[in-house]
Amino acid sequence: CVKKYFLLFVLNLLPIFHTNIFTNPFYVLYFFVCLDSETTLHESDIVLRRKRNAINCDSSCFWPKSRDGLVKVPVNVSTEFSVEERTWIVEAMQEFTTLTCVQFINRTTETNYISIVPGESCWSHFGKIGGMQQVGLMKIGCMSKGAIQHEMNHALGFLHEQARSDRDNYVKIMWQYITAGNFGKVNSNNLGLPYDYSSVMHYGLYDFSNTFGKATIVPIPDPSVPIGQREGLSNLDVAKINKLYNCCSNVLHKPTDTFSSANYPSSYPDNSHCLWLIRIPQHQFDAFDLQPSSDCTSDYIRIYDGSSRNSSVLLDKLCGMGSLPSLVASRNVMLVEFVSDEATAATGFQASYSQGADSASFTELGDISNFCLENIYVQN
Repeated sequence: CVKKYFLLFVLNLLPIFHTNIFTNPFYVLYFFVCLDSETTLHESDIVLRRKRNAINCDSSCFWPKSRDGLVKVPVNVSTEFSVEERTWIVEAMQEFTTLTCVQFINRTTETNYISIVPGESCWSHFGKIGGMQQVGLMKIGCMSKGAIQHEMNHALGFLHEQARSDRDNYVKIMWQYITAGNFGKVNSNNLGLPYDYSSVMHYGLYDFSNTFGKATIVPIPDPSVPIGQREGLSNLDVAKINKLYNCCSNVLHKPTDTFSSANYPSSYPDNSHCLWLIRIPQHQFDAFDLQPSSDCTSDYIRIYDGSSRNSSVLLDKLCGMGSLPSLVASRNVMLVEFVSDEATAATGFQASYSQGADSASFTELGDISNFCLENIYVQN
């Protein structure tokens, strides 16, 4: 292969183990990526086979959706990673599973899959390319949750946030301090969603600076707005994945909000698999008004005490009608899951929650063949 060398001027005194070299750098670091004659390296971590971006490319760029409504992406994690490092990688991928319809699954015999390997830098192919495609994670510098998610997002078909077509309305690029080959802008669609300073795909203040202490990208009009976090997917990161892949999952973070099954009050699609993660400081589900049903084996709702389906179950496979004891989460998050099968769908459900309500009231809404849920009130 042809070795392409890059120089990073690193500007932070913090150690970089289990963190991200691009947002917590201090050492002058040289790294290389092996490229064949048909590939180019875009913005230092995206391996491109052809010119395309996540919003405009054809269907071959994206991982296909299964009949059950899930986007299953086969993954093989190299055994060259330690057990602890493999755990970090799995935990980073789990957040996609919780918050979107994208599920990273263990690769068995699938032809198209992602191979996560130790690398000389952090890098990924862009979108699905067909066959085996690698994601490289440098053991010292690329092992934070957000850094791993950053490269997996490239593999799903997303470019850097500051590469958006409208970025000049939100950030000022300091070209005089930038290492060549970074901070390009593309003619993107942007999915109708706002610019996200908090995106895990956004560069940090000093990334790729050629001068010690000089910022390369500055938020406008407020230069103090934090950028470049690698703690995990932002709410808008989740929204973009769900919109691009037509997922019905979402993150709810307002004190009061409403959510519903797809197409409500019209019939919801067959083979739905939807998740709503409610993130508020304190909450309580008080009661449910559900249509009667003989069983809950097809369409049902399940509620978890936490942010993933690995959390303990507060309410398991609810269908039919009846009053329930209050359900109180032990932490500040609660996950609501809705599943439907291939049978004829009905009108679905609508649910609302509110923080700080003194009482709960419920009215009948919709039809879900196996259940209908409406008006969930959240109490302190």
